[in-house]
Parts: sequence; C-alpha cells; structure tokens
Amino acid sequence: MPEKKLRTDAFLLLGLTVLAIAVNGYHLGAEDQAIYLPAIKQHLDPALYPANAEFFQAQTGPTLTDDLIAASIRVSHVPLEWGMLLWHVASIFGLLAACLRLSRRCFPSAAGQWAGVAMVAAVLATPVAGTHLLIATQYLHPRTLAAVAVLFAVVEVLDRRWLRAALVLALAAILHVQMAFFGGLFLLFLVWRAPDRQAPAFAALLFPLAFLFERAPAAWDEAMRTRGHYFLMRWHWYELVGLAAPLLLLWWFGEVGKRAGWRDLPHLCHRLVALALVSSLGALVVSTPQFVRLAPIQPMRSLHVLYLLFFLFLGGMLGHFLLQGKPLRWLMLFLPLAAGMFFAQRREFPASAHLEWPGAAPHSPWQQTFVWIRGNTPRDALFALSPWYMRRPGVDNHGFRALAERSSLADRVKDPGVSALFPPLADKWLEQTRAQDGWRDFDVLDFHLLKHKFGVTWVVVENPVPGLTCPYRNGDIQVCRID
Repeated sequence: MPEKKLRTDAFLLLGLTVLAIAVNGYHLGAEDQAIYLPAIKQHLDPALYPANAEFFQAQTGPTLTDDLIAASIRVSHVPLEWGMLLWHVASIFGLLAACLRLSRRCFPSAAGQWAGVAMVAAVLATPVAGTHLLIATQYLHPRTLAAVAVLFAVVEVLDRRWLRAALVLALAAILHVQMAFFGGLFLLFLVWRAPDRQAPAFAALLFPLAFLFERAPAAWDEAMRTRGHYFLMRWHWYELVGLAAPLLLLWWFGEVGKRAGWRDLPHLCHRLVALALVSSLGALVVSTPQFVRLAPIQPMRSLHVLYLLFFLFLGGMLGHFLLQGKPLRWLMLFLPLAAGMFFAQRREFPASAHLEWPGAAPHSPWQQTFVWIRGNTPRDALFALSPWYMRRPGVDNHGFRALAERSSLADRVKDPGVSALFPPLADKWLEQTRAQDGWRDFDVLDFHLLKHKFGVTWVVVENPVPGLTCPYRNGDIQVCRID
C-alpha cells in the first residue's frame, strides 16, 4: 500500500477514534475496571490491597494485559491516568484499523469500506443482546485489545496464512482468554471450507477448560444466582430479539453479497450465523442442572464477535448501496445515530463527566469520597461499604478498589462474577457478603463485629452512626474509622 494512502488512512482512523470516544464517553475505574485497574495499580505499587486482592487477581492472573500496561507506564514514566487513556485511545484506533482491513476484503467500494468502520465507531457502546457486554467499553478493557487481534486473525484465515493466524490468536489469548476462545471458535467455523489439512493447526490455542469440571463449593450456587445473563432461558424478550434480528440480517447480507459476486462477505456472514446457532444450543445445554457447571463458559459471548462484525457489515451495506459519495446522506445517517448514542451514555453515567479526563476533579460525591480516601487513609486499611454500593445513585458503577486504592470486603455486584468463574473464592465471597446483610441498619456494634471477624478498620456509610469517628463527610456520605 502506498505510503501516502497509509498516512491518509491513519489520519482518518485517528479522527474516527477521537469522534468515537467523544460520542461514547470515557470513564476511568468504571464497571470492569473495578477488576482490571486495581491489578495494574498493584503491579506499580505492591503495597496496595493487602486484603482481598484475590477478587481481582483471580481474573487478571491468567492474562498479561495488566502486566504489560503496568510495565509500559513504569518505563515511560507517564502518569497512570494518562497512560490508561492513551491505551484506551490505542485500543479503539486498533479496533477501527482492524475493521477497515476486514471491510476492504468484503466491500469493493471505498464508501462501503469506510461506512462500515464509521458505523462501528458510532455504536461502540451498544449492548450485545443479553450478554452484559458492550461492543467496546467506555474505558480501557483487555477484551477490546483482544478483539483487535481476533479481527486481524480473521483476515489471516481468509488468506489461509495459518501460522500468522495462530500467532495473532495467541496474542489475543495473552490479552483476554475468553475473547480469544470465542474468536478462535469463529476461526474454526471459517476454515470449514479450507482443504489444507494443516488449516486447523491453530485450534490447539483454544484453551483447556478442565477447571470447569472441578467440584464447586455450595457457595458457588449463590454466586451463580447473581449471573442470570449466563442463561439464555432467563433473557428478556427484547434480548432474544437482539439475538434473532442480527442473524436474519446477516444471512440476508450474505445472500446479497453472493448475488453480487463478492467472495468473503457471504462466507463470513453465513459462518457467523452458524456460530450463533451453535452457541445458542450450547447455552441451552449449560442451562440444564446436569451441565450448569459449564455455565461460566458463557456460550452467548460469541455474540460479541457477531455484533462487532454485524455493525461493520451493516455500515458497509448502507455505504455501498445507499450512502455512496453523497455527504448529505452520510450526515443524515451518522449525526442522529451519534446523538442517540451520546444521550444514551449520559443516561448511563448521569453523575459523572462524559469524558473523565486525567487529573480532573470528579463530579460525583461518591467518587470524590473515594479520592479523599486514597489520599487520607492508611494504605493497609480494610474498608467496608454497602455490598450494593456500585448501584447506588451517584456511583455510576465506579469501583471502590479502583479509585480509592484500598482493600474492601467483597461486594454483590462485581465480586460474585469472579467467584462464579473461580469457585474456590465463592465461600469467602459468601461469608463476607452475608456478614453485611442489613447494611443500612448497622450500628456501631455491627461495625465492631466486622472489625473482629475480618479486620475492617474503616467504613463508608450514608447515615450517621453514633460511636464512630468520621473525619470526612460529603453530603450524606461519611467515611468513619472503627476505633
């Protein structure tokens, strides 16, 4: 490819990256970063999180993403928050670059190729049916980095470069095991047409799942009851529509591409449909009592790959057949779409800035409280706060460990997900969360009991508690020491 064209592509992709983040927002420490950000911070400062670190270490341990990010920050001396933002920008840029490379295999016109990439950029924060996943999160996530590798591996498989595909898939596995597993499963579906006997060689990179057959403790059942999205039969009707509608459209895209004489688009579309049907069957199987131990595989997570490619192909079809070289048509499609995504994100994070810039003071009283704790409490402190705190108004799903940089007792929002994946943690999770039942009615004796049983030294409460020393207050939120 000529150097000038490469520069033009890079410039356009960077512009789309900036617009994508501007539309979909950026939120440090939110949602899954409650798990990944503490792991990165602990690599940079091993003295952090002396208690309960296993609730994030179990999930981050099998991959090297947190190690790589921490190493890059340590070597570059970039402040952590800026490093996280730059990695996020790089992940979105890489995702769009991979989409462009694949769209050029699927659509003959530049309008179709770039419209597909623009569509993905506009809808990054779209939920993936009932999986509790987004196409790409509003913060750095290892899954996005792994998705970049998976898309590049798809192109390598289309070109029958099996060794390259295997190496790229191995990179995805280093970044995010589940994304690599389902990406690798899709690659296996793609090679059905390959006559080369060496084609399935990279299947060895689909990882052993023997740990899923280990006997789970009784507490694991309780953790699994919080993970309703693991089970297809518990999905709402609109989530099932979110499964069926893309399949019908993908099949139609494939038929249109076949009639147009395109080679790769029909193959990709039809194999995506096959992958989703097989995954749905698997999801029904793991919903039965006999195979429920396999539910943490989450077969419906294959929809993440499907949704990503669905929107790429949807944009490509619209660009090739409708938008073409008509700027007004592009504006009429993408401006309302971007505005809708923007307002949806404002409703999702109403108490936070749309773009939480590094170094900027947080808007939310909860986040301000977490920042105060980071600067004014001992690093070996163990905190207790409502086990449902991430769902409290004003928290906007930001993680305490991620922002406060302090240890805390297990919660009932993120920690049960880790316990479901790693059953040995389930007993500890259940013991700690049950000890916090009735949190809103706790008095000083209840807090002293937490101190005696678990070593809790500080608490975050929303109601005054006589007998506790509370050096910080922000509205109804108080940070109190258990003496």
